[in-house]
Order: sequence, then structure tokens, then C-alpha cells
Amino acid sequence: MPRQFISSGSTFETQMGYSRAVVAGDWVFVSGTTGYDYSAMTISDDLAEQTAQCFANIAAALAEAGSSLDEVVRVTYVLPDGSAFEECWPAMRAAFSVAKPAAMMIEAGLSSPAMKVEIEVTALKGSSA
Repeated sequence: MPRQFISSGSTFETQMGYSRAVVAGDWVFVSGTTGYDYSAMTISDDLAEQTAQCFANIAAALAEAGSSLDEVVRVTYVLPDGSAFEECWPAMRAAFSVAKPAAMMIEAGLSSPAMKVEIEVTALKGSSA
């Protein structure tokens, strides 16, 4: 079965040679996604707002793949400051109240100081409860 490549239109995808998401069979793999508003190429200074934008970006990629946040089975959060993780929780609860995916948080540097969170997910189409 051929892969389906999904792009958000971000210049980063072209510059670095990757896809926002790849669909392989019933699996959807969404790349690490930051809080950029790709239509304007802007990013908020607020971690909670960045987290909500990450989920909006991820939801758009999943929708294009024929999936949704409700079908996410695994999520990884990367924050440069792990002590601020609790600021992400309201957006996480809103995004994953149905899916309740397996999760992991990593504290690590990101490619720009403006980025306060990056989120990667894997979804299984047809798996929502």
C-alpha cells in the first residue's frame, strides 16, 4: 500500500524535507508539531496558547488523513522547560478527553527559542471509542 504524504504548507517541511504527517495503511504518523500558526508563520509567546495551536495543527493533519484527535494512541510532548508542563494540561485534556493516549514528556531543547512545546502523535484510523 503506498504512503500518503500530508503537508501543512509550512516552509519548514520544504526546507528540511519532511511531511507533517504520513499515512501508512490505517496508521497516521504526525511529525513533531510546534505552536506556529502556519497561515501567518507566527507563534505566540504563551505556552498554553502554543499548546492549543499545536493541537489545532495536529487536528488539521489528522483530518486530512481521515482521522482525528479521538484516534490518537500515542503522544510525545517535548518542552525545553519541563517544569512548565502543567501549563499544557488544559489543552491536553481538551484534545484527548476521548482518546486518552499513551503519553510521554521529554525535556529537551527545541530548534528555536520561540518554541515552548513540540508535540508528536500516532493515530490508528477506526480506533476511536
